[in-house]
Amino acid sequence: MLRHLFTPSWVLGRTFTPDVMAAIDAAVAASEARHRGEIRFAVEAGLDLPELMRDATARERAVEVFSRLRVWDTEENTGVLIYVQWLDRQVEIVADRGIARRVPQAAWDGVCRTMEAAFRDGRFGEGSVEAVRAVGDLLAGPFPARPDNPNELPDRPVLL
Repeated sequence: MLRHLFTPSWVLGRTFTPDVMAAIDAAVAASEARHRGEIRFAVEAGLDLPELMRDATARERAVEVFSRLRVWDTEENTGVLIYVQWLDRQVEIVADRGIARRVPQAAWDGVCRTMEAAFRDGRFGEGSVEAVRAVGDLLAGPFPARPDNPNELPDRPVLL
């Protein structure tokens, strides 16, 4: 609990440098050119006191961030959030209902565990970009791109 309370959000800048953020941004843009999904990538250093007091799980927090970032706000309900709770090295992927019907949660969980393994090895940038690509691979089959493939959500990752 104390680690969360005393870890400032600016520490994310040491790991998610401008170069890493640009690489994630580029990976999201490249991925979205292949499918109709919309990917958001969010990283949070630690949890705030209210989340800690209610013993929120990484999954619960990811669902809150999904709502806060309005990832659900796409025409075909094809938003996907990759959420990283950095301090505990936990990753969650939340898919909107249009995607959840076609891609099983087990597939998302596999991407999360692979990304967590990369993080344990200190490969934050590479692990993040690989996860974005893996999400794109999962979306390309059931949601292939169309000629009129609007970019409905920002590609830029967000540090919370």
